Amino acid sequence: MKSESVLGIQPELLRWARTTVGMSVTEVADSLKRKPEEIESWEAGHSAPTYPQLEKLAYQLYKRPLAVFFLPEPPEETTPQREFRTLPTADLQTLSRDTYLQIRRAHAYQIALKELFGDHNPANRCIWKSLSLSIRGDLAQQAQQIRQFFGVTLEEQIAWKSDTIALKQWRQAVEDCGVFVFKAAFKQKDISGFCLMDENLPIIYLNNSTTKTRQIFSLLHELAHLLLSINGLSKFDTDYIARLPESEKQLEIFCNAIAAEILIPGRDFAIQAERFPANIEAAPETLLSDLAGRYGVSREVILRRFLDLGRVSRVFYENQAKRWAAQKQPAGGGNWYLNQGAYLSDRFAKEVVSRHFRGQISLEQASDFLGIKPKSYAGFEERILQGSGA
Repeated sequence: MKSESVLGIQPELLRWARTTVGMSVTEVADSLKRKPEEIESWEAGHSAPTYPQLEKLAYQLYKRPLAVFFLPEPPEETTPQREFRTLPTADLQTLSRDTYLQIRRAHAYQIALKELFGDHNPANRCIWKSLSLSIRGDLAQQAQQIRQFFGVTLEEQIAWKSDTIALKQWRQAVEDCGVFVFKAAFKQKDISGFCLMDENLPIIYLNNSTTKTRQIFSLLHELAHLLLSINGLSKFDTDYIARLPESEKQLEIFCNAIAAEILIPGRDFAIQAERFPANIEAAPETLLSDLAGRYGVSREVILRRFLDLGRVSRVFYENQAKRWAAQKQPAGGGNWYLNQGAYLSDRFAKEVVSRHFRGQISLEQASDFLGIKPKSYAGFEERILQGSGA
């Protein structure tokens, strides 16, 4: 009977499934239109949900197979608390259910990569095996080494005429170095992205809901995490850095500085900055916009450079950054196949399409790897063969 409690559910599995998506008892109760005390009773083993309730818990809230709730104990998984130790506990506790699910999806992509490539990275050169970063090392020199590994000159960067082109080029440079770059539209807007280390198949995962200039900066920030051999999760609101323990604070400041130095080489910036008036806070914003356009970065990144040089006050910088952030509205909609193609690592998507074409994996397997329905595969394949967006 649908109204009868399901027998054989392990209460520990119910608690585990809830906490691994960052939901509180109250949030689950509100979703099911039940009282929190009833959810607590299930998790204590005093009662159990009905079959329709269990289905909603499994498929809608926790995104787990129904069978998992009948296991003798929770399966071994790496939690965000164990992975992203550079974040304060308070910040980890504010991660939304969607962010937990994005991290889980990134792990699924990493498993898929291992199934496709085994323990071999298909890139000719793996940057993390050739370069490593040191917080105590020379910042400009380390950033230049990364640029040289990419093979991206400042002249080429300046020639990129839009932030869409710039994001595509920087992303391609990172992927050519063996790092797989995925994206998704996060519901938690203050998350810029995260990275997952692996000896052979590391991943960077970006929030596609942010502007393209923010994605570029986040891409290089997370790359710095990988080159420090540390999993990282970065937030758009940099105020959280002030709450970090000192060692973690210095690490995040360093990763921001490396990303900025790669994008805006200090020597060239010094030359360009000479064109600005002494009082930059009174200067027209068009000057900042023009300089941001030169490097394909945001006005905030340019203003941060001036802050680091002591040419604007922190109050001015923070006020401007908040005002600009409120103005940024990434474009939505568009072609579904183009959007889905942009979310996936280009090398990963092409490998799946290639293997299906050669008959090495089935349509169902290919669709499962790509996270799409089999009926959508033909259109997606066409888009991948044509070349996806940024």
